[in-house]
Amino acid sequence: MKTINTGVKLDVDLHIRLKALSDIKERSPHWLMKKAIEDYVNKEEVFERENREDEDRWQNYKLTGHGISQERVDEWLSSWGTDNELPCPE
Repeated sequence: MKTINTGVKLDVDLHIRLKALSDIKERSPHWLMKKAIEDYVNKEEVFERENREDEDRWQNYKLTGHGISQERVDEWLSSWGTDNELPCPE
């Protein structure tokens, strides 16, 4: 995998905290920053994907008026873990 160096400016207090945590974790400050950025980007990508899906569903509902009632969803969820588990409503 190709990598690119990127600088991050931290205030002094955060730098001190990062260094202390890296000592406790026995990891480098670089490793901790990379992990934190990776986790944040992964979380935000999921959030944005879900937002797009929600918007698509909302637009589809506005166009078609078709949706799944809360009662059908509740019935489906209540069947989970039972011998008579229902298929996901469409």
